[in-house]
Amino acid sequence: MAISDSADEMLITYSLGSCLGVAFYDPVLRVGGMVHCMLPLSQIDNDKAREKPAMFVDVGVPKLMDEMLKRGCRKKDLITRVAGAARVMDSTNLFRIGERNHAVFRKITWKNGMFIQAEDIGGDQARTLQLEIATGRVVVWSQGREREL
Repeated sequence: MAISDSADEMLITYSLGSCLGVAFYDPVLRVGGMVHCMLPLSQIDNDKAREKPAMFVDVGVPKLMDEMLKRGCRKKDLITRVAGAARVMDSTNLFRIGERNHAVFRKITWKNGMFIQAEDIGGDQARTLQLEIATGRVVVWSQGREREL
């Protein structure tokens, strides 16, 4: 998890397979935040969740939100974009980690009255997610192609 208000910075997270990459951007304050969550629910390991909350969607996304609110951001101003939740190394679709990560994320945004502006979700390929702090521009790379969200 990272937050920045420095116009010359970019936040990037790599190797979003079944993991979920969430980018929040406040265009009013020009503050951006990003979290890379591996698993949907922290209840599988409470100690790990306390140590590394960003590892889990159910505690990592609210923590990112809270930290951005502490910096003066308002939920109604946050532009929300998300990528990942692919089905990699699970060809039988047994665990459905990516699908579950995305479902938990959608529930969090719904409960907080937030709208997801753009997403690049699912499939079977890993992605890289980048947020430019100066502009709020979000780019996803997958399979050698770049796509703006």
